[in-house]
Amino acid sequence: MIRKAFYMEVRPERLEEYTRAHNPIPQELEAVMKRHGIHNYSIYHHPGTNVMFGYMEIESEEEFAKVADYECAHKWWKQMTENLVCEYPGAPKAKEEPMNEVFHMD
Repeated sequence: MIRKAFYMEVRPERLEEYTRAHNPIPQELEAVMKRHGIHNYSIYHHPGTNVMFGYMEIESEEEFAKVADYECAHKWWKQMTENLVCEYPGAPKAKEEPMNEVFHMD
């Protein structure tokens, strides 16, 4: 199992909508992620800031990359650009910054 972590920035006025959109996520998108080995996926908001922290476990980078082959993923990513900071205007996906693991304990 590969652990992945990343952070994003939510637009402060869109935190409520971002949270609502994730509870629950579309069933089709959830099924695609599970089908391609994504497990134990969580997103956290750091109170008082715009920082969002994401964590997931994946079976392989190759399977993880296949999620991008699905229209439902692209539709979701585009929808989330309304709530999150993007690299540039009109970006197809919000800006996600990968994080490096410093410590892990089972």
